[in-house]
Amino acid sequence: MQDIRTRAATLKQELLDFVLDAEDDGAIALEQFSAAQLVKQNYPDMNRQTFVVDRFLVEGRVGDDSPIDCFIQAHADLSADDRTLLTGWKRAFMGLFAITQLFDDHVELRNWTTDKSYTVYPLDDPQWAAMARLKENDILLTQIAPLTDQDWMMFGPWVSLGRLGKPKLAVAIGNFKNNYRAYLYSDAPELLEEAWRSVERYHADFVEFFGSDEVTLSGKELGQKLGELQQQTAQRSLKAAGIDENQSFDDIAAAAGVTDEELDEAASALGTDQKTMRRLMERSTKPQMASPEIALPPHLKHEPQVTALSHPRWGQVFLTSYPKLTTVLEAFQPDDADMISSAESALRRCMEDGDMNAYLWHRLAETYPKPLEQILRRVSGNSTFQIAQDLDTWLTEQNKPLTPDLPETASVPLHLHTLFQDAVLEVNPSSSKGKTKKKTGTGFQR
Repeated sequence: MQDIRTRAATLKQELLDFVLDAEDDGAIALEQFSAAQLVKQNYPDMNRQTFVVDRFLVEGRVGDDSPIDCFIQAHADLSADDRTLLTGWKRAFMGLFAITQLFDDHVELRNWTTDKSYTVYPLDDPQWAAMARLKENDILLTQIAPLTDQDWMMFGPWVSLGRLGKPKLAVAIGNFKNNYRAYLYSDAPELLEEAWRSVERYHADFVEFFGSDEVTLSGKELGQKLGELQQQTAQRSLKAAGIDENQSFDDIAAAAGVTDEELDEAASALGTDQKTMRRLMERSTKPQMASPEIALPPHLKHEPQVTALSHPRWGQVFLTSYPKLTTVLEAFQPDDADMISSAESALRRCMEDGDMNAYLWHRLAETYPKPLEQILRRVSGNSTFQIAQDLDTWLTEQNKPLTPDLPETASVPLHLHTLFQDAVLEVNPSSSKGKTKKKTGTGFQR
């Protein structure tokens, strides 16, 4: 094991030097990748800036090749074992890990977002010496890479968050999701696949309930309707699971040794009531994923108009600026100065709305191509702006991703759902009163 660890450390340094010394396309690719990542995140120390370079080794592209591929191509004398080791590093990933055990030369880590465990060795002796102060249950933010078929290695620096209570841990996981979205379930493709499926299911439920993928109501009415939608989807989930509402629970609970107190605790963890838990327990089922709360953000509840839009990949968004923009685009007159000014003002408000994603801009472009094109020419300062050719470039300049990240409507693994529920109860103990009557917030809350 020591031999492969020593060789891995040497190869990692050679790979890093190769990338940092690169010129032309390689240097440009690193610069562009780093700039894009640093714009999205706040880095309080140099370690987190180093994460960006280490991530580039795995995620970056130089033309059609990865930096690892470029390194292998440039070093024809690499042994077969070296090539295998380097190729395996393409599976490296960032994670928020809990230390479950400390040994003489390695640690056991558990990835909090996927509940998967790893045997991890330090990159080198200095790194291991620096880790001497760490203790079991400490939380680490780091990147790990395969070392052998069973073992992993630290691929770069680590940041210790110390031991975190449930509320702070929930916040740390939320921050991890915001900063490293691509790695949320990167080592558990089955969780990622189910999460995306849940987004599609929610979209289908939304369209069936409202009769459209877009609805505009007052904040108060929309909030009520979303509550009704949540109840409907919960009942549908029970039916889809084949749960018989008329089946006696008491006999099954007695046979399983489940008490009412244990049922209440399970219901609280799932953010539901005892009645629903009884139905679930009647089939002795324990869902792998749990649906997030469907609720209108509090600051929108008193708005006169809120538009809710749903998409099977982009998820659900709530917008107050969208109705005004669609209204002015619908009635747009290219020779009316007042209307042009009104449309420009409405468009700028939408630009400032972080929830106004690329899909919605393309949706507007399909419905109002000419009016939107004329206003974007004024806003962008490009008098020759053309929707078909320039919209994606403009969206990129506005820091609007062209592909969706996993949205808030996605289900989350049960262990995370339970953590978020417990965190809410610790922060606000009064919320546990009447906990079987109302579901508290869950999922990755914004």
